[in-house]
Amino acid sequence: MTMMTSLRRSLLRHTGWILGLAAIALVVTAVVRIGDLDAFAAMLRSARPGWLFAALVLQAATYLCVATGWKIVLAAAGTPKPITRLFPIAIGKLFADQVVPVAGMGGNMFVVDRLTGLGVKRGTAVAALLVSMTGFYAAYSICALAMLAILWGKGLASLWIGAFVLLFLVVALAIPALAILIRWRGRHPLSPMLARFAVVRNLMLIVGEAPGSLLADRGLISRAAAVNALVFLADSASLMACFLALGQDVSFPTAFVAVMAASMVATLGPIPLGLGTFEAGSTGMLSLMGVPLEAALAATLLLRVFTLWLPLLPGFVLIRAALHTKAAMRSQTVETAGRRHA
Repeated sequence: MTMMTSLRRSLLRHTGWILGLAAIALVVTAVVRIGDLDAFAAMLRSARPGWLFAALVLQAATYLCVATGWKIVLAAAGTPKPITRLFPIAIGKLFADQVVPVAGMGGNMFVVDRLTGLGVKRGTAVAALLVSMTGFYAAYSICALAMLAILWGKGLASLWIGAFVLLFLVVALAIPALAILIRWRGRHPLSPMLARFAVVRNLMLIVGEAPGSLLADRGLISRAAAVNALVFLADSASLMACFLALGQDVSFPTAFVAVMAASMVATLGPIPLGLGTFEAGSTGMLSLMGVPLEAALAATLLLRVFTLWLPLLPGFVLIRAALHTKAAMRSQTVETAGRRHA
């Protein structure tokens, strides 16, 4: 009985991964059946290294933008830190967000922990996280509206796409709004319905520690939004580079629309890493905009190598090192306390 229960729990825990891999298999199968498999394989084999390197550099720039968002807040709080110390944290956050999520807060908890490890006060570290998060979702929402405008201009917008963007905007704006609400209420409890959600409880644990002056600084939030908007633009340019590496010419607006649509589908979907959902969203949108199906999938899969699979290894190494450092410090603290008592 215990073995069956354990097996059931294991299956439930890995359901998201199974569904994601199944979704990728469905996308690839659709391309094999509808598109030209030989053309698909030939494009991957003849990928141009120069453009692949360009995509790699653009992806490194996305982490630089994320780290710059934290640097802006820390400088405003009077505790500036060099970008070289913040850059590895941005990479580690991706791994924590995607692979070891804690009710959607795994990466955020990692950021706060690492910033405090650099000597930043916990309240300031939380403020850096929240201001950057608010700027990120503000930029995300603006880019989503820009995507809809591009589709409208091309005559490709529909009621379903408009409804999807509206749903995304509700979710995207609700997250920073919830953080602000919790900060405004202070120690007053939220409704029992909201308190049932683990992500809300985790937010309540950290939001109250952030200085209100930083969270209310609109200029600071605007600057954080600007650098986060560059992340989406760099991702779009990366997709363009992937197409060029395959010998395909795709405009920046087309790449931007595909990246935004795929990112939104992955954000709203329940599957970890956006496995399958991102690929399906990008491939489907590119096909809608007239890109050949096999080229759309090939470029999307290349992009995912740079945005997801390559950063996982350094992210794992960085988080593992951080955990070892934290454990060593805790052990040293316990040992010092034991000597004092002795």
